[in-house]
Amino acid sequence: MAFVEFRDVCKVYQMGEVEVSAVSGMSFEIEQGELVVVVGPSGAGKTTLLNMLGGMDSCTSGSIVLDGREVSAFDEKELTYYRRYDIGFVFQFYNLVQNLTAKENVELASQICTDPLDAAEVLEQVGLASRMDNFPAQLSGGEQQRVAIARALAKNPKLLLCDEPTGALDYRTGKAILRLLQTTCYDTGKTVVLITHNSAFTAIADRVIHVREGRADRVEVNEHPVSAETLEW
Repeated sequence: MAFVEFRDVCKVYQMGEVEVSAVSGMSFEIEQGELVVVVGPSGAGKTTLLNMLGGMDSCTSGSIVLDGREVSAFDEKELTYYRRYDIGFVFQFYNLVQNLTAKENVELASQICTDPLDAAEVLEQVGLASRMDNFPAQLSGGEQQRVAIARALAKNPKLLLCDEPTGALDYRTGKAILRLLQTTCYDTGKTVVLITHNSAFTAIADRVIHVREGRADRVEVNEHPVSAETLEW
């Protein structure tokens, strides 16, 4: 059994009297420890996929499995525990608490889980050993995103979900964040899923899921991922 399995997953939203299909019969698998890039145009269903995998939304039909557990069968209490303990989230915007230092932001996340990593050690791993006592307003955009990644990693999650994590960053900083995610995946064995509209990012992935019109149009396994440092876009 694969680490992550989507089996004929559908998601339909009720907008008044109109039904809108965001995901329609999506199926794919992800192996543990892979860096996965989910790519597709705006409106293809990428973020809906991430929200369902992260337990922030439920599927209308089909099944979603993570590490042998059927997430799509969880009740609200089970989904809360799942989001808290099993999933780390990184978004386009950093969502840091402005009156807490970098270290305190990371510690905030580690307080809600059972087996957290040391906040100072994780910040050191993401290159912020000298910035732990700085507040978000004193950090650059790239540094704030590193804090957000450290905060997600400190939970010691089974799965790290990243929704357009370079979207608010310039080219050079975005490349550095991609390199950090790639290194994190390989050094820690975490499974990392990166949502993007930028097809250039697919070169760094172990697995690429092309999403189109609510379906996994095709899945490619990349035998020779390149370093994020070599990307151009």
